[in-house]
Amino acid sequence: MSNYSASDIQVLEGLEPVRKRPGMYIGSTDISGLHHLTTEIVNNSVDEAMAGFCNRIHIRLYDTGAVSVIDNGRGIPFDIHPTQGVTALELTMTKLHAGGKFSGTGYKVAGGLHGVGASVVNALSSECKVYVKRGEEIVSQSYKRGVKTSEVIKEKDPDGLFAKFGFESGTYTYFMPDSEIFDEIFSNYETLKKQFKEYAYLTRGITISLTDDKTGDSDAFYFEGGLSSFVAALNQTREALNDPPFYVHKNLEGIDVEVAVQYNNTFKETLLSFANNIMTPQGGSHEVGFRTALTRTLNQFARKNNILKEKEGNLTGDDVREGLTAIVSVKIESSTLQFEGQTKSKLGNAEVKPIVEQVVKQGLDEYLEENPSEAYKIIGKSILASQAREAARKARETVIRKGALDGSSLPGKLADCQEKDASRAELFIVEGDSAGGSAKQGRDRKFQAILPLRGKVLNTERNRLDRVLGHEDLKNLVVAMGSGIGETLNLDKIRYKKIIVMADADVDGGHILTLLLTFFFRHIPEVIQHGYLYIAQPPLFRVQVGKESTYVLSEEEKDRLVAGAKGKYQITRFKGLGEMNAEQLWDTTMNPVGRVLKKVAIEDASHADEVFSMLMGDEVAPRKRFIQTHAKYADLDMHA
Repeated sequence: MSNYSASDIQVLEGLEPVRKRPGMYIGSTDISGLHHLTTEIVNNSVDEAMAGFCNRIHIRLYDTGAVSVIDNGRGIPFDIHPTQGVTALELTMTKLHAGGKFSGTGYKVAGGLHGVGASVVNALSSECKVYVKRGEEIVSQSYKRGVKTSEVIKEKDPDGLFAKFGFESGTYTYFMPDSEIFDEIFSNYETLKKQFKEYAYLTRGITISLTDDKTGDSDAFYFEGGLSSFVAALNQTREALNDPPFYVHKNLEGIDVEVAVQYNNTFKETLLSFANNIMTPQGGSHEVGFRTALTRTLNQFARKNNILKEKEGNLTGDDVREGLTAIVSVKIESSTLQFEGQTKSKLGNAEVKPIVEQVVKQGLDEYLEENPSEAYKIIGKSILASQAREAARKARETVIRKGALDGSSLPGKLADCQEKDASRAELFIVEGDSAGGSAKQGRDRKFQAILPLRGKVLNTERNRLDRVLGHEDLKNLVVAMGSGIGETLNLDKIRYKKIIVMADADVDGGHILTLLLTFFFRHIPEVIQHGYLYIAQPPLFRVQVGKESTYVLSEEEKDRLVAGAKGKYQITRFKGLGEMNAEQLWDTTMNPVGRVLKKVAIEDASHADEVFSMLMGDEVAPRKRFIQTHAKYADLDMHA
């Protein structure tokens, strides 16, 4: 502790810009920006844990919207800074770019906003107070909107918290998000819970607890297995091929590499990567090193053991990643950490690739030799994937033949639009010929195309691409979109940038919608990621009061309308789209003026992956548990 002092705190600039342009520092002032405040304070505690000085963090959400975070780290230094003339605590909390992450002596490895996190949180809080315990001494300082309202003073243990948790040292931060800045000041417990559970997986041996005064919710996370526990949790709804997972952890040339791998019986790849505990959804050099090592090592083992014959081609990267669930985590000295872009979504350090590649190859070589049964299962699955890839290639050639993408060989059931500019064109995927007929008659043919489905499409969660393209409705959909699929995917060639699923508001319609969402999520997720997929919201009721008719989307809206109506009224419930004539369908669901569309987005890829696997996969037990748990929330249609 004595080596971490005020001299380790460097100052770059003041706090003035933060309140003027908060979005530059926390991304937005909506609830995601609000959550960023808590994340930044917790990141400082996790940085202490990664440095080896902390193993307990507790977060409390108050019923006022305030948040507190306490840890058992070293505590922010509060001696006088050698050049600034004030305490290091005051510098850390009131000066932008003041922190222990710049000098290289306070922290070698750190996440967070490069040391600006605490001061940004302070600047965007209407009230903030920090207590620090170092040894027997406790001090505090108070602030308002980034400006100190007290000096650093000696304190007693706040509410006995340090004693309650048994912390001999640490930092306790309390802050109230500023309602002048944020649209919403109450945090979402479930969102933070998911994030901090992830932190506990990534930092083995740390305990993170979270409580919410408003709801009474409370959770604590500790994972002895670290990343191995993480991949096992991601695979809990699937049948694992290698259990326990392959795991390797090694520090090489100052770069800490930790990898866990477990294969399952599905056809999908789940690869999550992190750098200094920051998720890198766009990958980067650490992912490239991992993928290279995985492909090379499995091919070498297959050749050496004569699993792949001499005349057979090598397994590709896609082959060996089918059914793969993997976590790649690297920790790099903060002063050399490089991300591409403002969002830290891709790791740029080129020197990381060969390090990860070497660590994974050495570890995987040993694992395959020592676990031949698992090795043969993994490689056998990869060979089947290779065979299926060839079958899919042949299927694509029959589907996406020459001319199909330019509209000269479109499906016969497609009623295309006149518009050739994809940004203005809409494709409605409609359930059934009856609704399809109404949609074709009611549409604006200038920019709206209609593709009717014959019924429920294939469950693509359980099928490879060759089977998917063998299904007539899905084949027609792929050809109609024009973007290709799999290895031929090219979104520049997509023919519609609004693809709208229009299904009945009943159980069957919900099932069809789920099947189509599964198809897009599993086989063309790029359509969702680019914001091209929507769900139409047809009305449930028409309420007629006198000569005036109103269409409503829900039972609640209908009840409010009826309660406010005078005289006689008549209610018509639409059981399906086919019950509406062309004019009604246009007025309520298809007319851009007044219609309601829901844009489909992937906010949490790993959670979405888990839910699709559970609801649409082969394993019955997880699905049964889900239904039993959520049955009380079911919206039963008593009118059907």
